[in-house]
Amino acid sequence: MIPSSVVKILPKKEMQKRSMRQWSSHLRVAALLLITFIFLLPFLYVLLVSLRSRLELLMSPLGLPQNPSLDNYRTVIGQMNYGRSLLNTIGISLATCLLISIITPLAAYPLARLSMRWTKAVYVLFSLGLVIPFFLIMIPLYTVVKSLGLMNTYTGVVLLYTTSNLPLGIFLYTSFIHTIPRELEEAAVIDGSTPLQTFRYIVLPLLRPVTATLLIFVVLSVWNDFLLPLLFLSNPESRTIMINVYSFVGQYGFDPTTLFPASVLASLPLLIFFFVLQRQIVAGITAGAVKG
Repeated sequence: MIPSSVVKILPKKEMQKRSMRQWSSHLRVAALLLITFIFLLPFLYVLLVSLRSRLELLMSPLGLPQNPSLDNYRTVIGQMNYGRSLLNTIGISLATCLLISIITPLAAYPLARLSMRWTKAVYVLFSLGLVIPFFLIMIPLYTVVKSLGLMNTYTGVVLLYTTSNLPLGIFLYTSFIHTIPRELEEAAVIDGSTPLQTFRYIVLPLLRPVTATLLIFVVLSVWNDFLLPLLFLSNPESRTIMINVYSFVGQYGFDPTTLFPASVLASLPLLIFFFVLQRQIVAGITAGAVKG
């Protein structure tokens, strides 16, 4: 028999545990909200400043906009050739993603399935591409691109972005293919499939999660890149959006009423893209994480 005093104490202890769990849950939510606010604070400041006039900003740099206006955006859109630079960036990003999604799985599949010395050597060479800084190969790349006649062309820039993202793609795809059971491919071979058909109909559909993850990194790297377009796209009509944003930075300073609206306009397409496709993006990343 349990003493009556113990019976009275048990509910109190359970209530205390429940209250502690609730408090810890509330603290975690509050901490997440605080961290989110800290990360969003710079963007909110940029957004608020972009709606203010130059005189209002000089009078109160940290104040809220008294008369919010989109005049700064109208001025910036014309000065930075926003429509053309946006199309340039989208076109380069899509072309790079297309080449990466075609070339990388085809290269990673034999590296993951063939047990030979040369496959291990090639995989190591691709892995070295992840640790070599761009500054070390910048001058040789410039010489090669110029000698091939690809300077100031979209083709040259797309090829450079594709090759620079190949090491990451090879690493992700090879690691992912290792987790796919070989029995699936062996069953397809027994049914009469060729190696290419096995890859096309069995392996490639299973690579969708890692493909989504890789393309997210590729889009972010291409969209936010500054140095490569600066070196290889000298024509103003061919510049990407980040180059045109930097054009508002002068030798001795910058004007927030033009630079900040340009920054918002440069980030807006990516924000819309991730907001619209957030479910698919999260599903792809989590599926890849669980699979790996």
